[in-house]
Amino acid sequence: MPKTSRGGRGSSLSNSKIVIKLGGGLITDKTQMKKVRMESIQTVCKILAEVIESGNSVILVHGAGSFGHLEAKKWRLAEGLEEEIIDEQRLAVKKVRRDMLELNKYVLDCLENYGVKSISHPPSEWANGLGFNFNGDIRRFEENRGKTVHVTFGDVVNVRDKREFGILSGDDLMVRICNEVEGVTHCIFLLGDTEGLMTKPPSQEGSELIPVWSEEQEIRGLHKKTQDVTGGIFLKAESASIICKKIENVWMLDGRKPERIQELIKTGNTIGTKVI
Repeated sequence: MPKTSRGGRGSSLSNSKIVIKLGGGLITDKTQMKKVRMESIQTVCKILAEVIESGNSVILVHGAGSFGHLEAKKWRLAEGLEEEIIDEQRLAVKKVRRDMLELNKYVLDCLENYGVKSISHPPSEWANGLGFNFNGDIRRFEENRGKTVHVTFGDVVNVRDKREFGILSGDDLMVRICNEVEGVTHCIFLLGDTEGLMTKPPSQEGSELIPVWSEEQEIRGLHKKTQDVTGGIFLKAESASIICKKIENVWMLDGRKPERIQELIKTGNTIGTKVI
């Protein structure tokens, strides 16, 4: 049984503003093109509905998984325009954007099934540029619509230079939203195959949970370059280390056990990795 982190402080189950990232590996099978994991989405959405009903607000970011990464990898969309394959790349940009809207709809529909209203913000419609310094007005996520959840996701966006396009990661969106939206109390990365940050890749024998982590500590992750066109666990850790400079509660949790979100909000603590 992993040790429980002891980094947090107690709090009530209401009046929190939580920014949550659903990892692409949690909501899709990254090894199969456009293979959605509906059971995972449903499990998370059920908990989110309870969190919202308890008086909290949620902003949701989700990854691309096999709806974005595989096609983007095939046509090297993360590197931008390449003259010899530009026609294929431009078609792939359109396809990935369509596929991401499809994945996004699975999430929106599932929220609705649990009584949660949502509004979607596809980055290709309002953002351009790459990294967490991308251009885009984050104030759209501050608009208060009662219990409505703002939802966005990693996407192919326009780039205003010779690259023409590139991949804006959901982790970069997390940095901007957490740093610029007023009143955020919790930032939570829900992972697809692990309890949190581990001492070794989760599949390796002897891998143990790191209950409290800071950027000075080395992590030994596994970046699956055949499936992932962003930075995998390393980009998540980098993003979390930036966010924690402003927000006290920055956590990486097991997305297969989303009830830990409720435990964290209620007690200030749960099984996972707190980033400090």
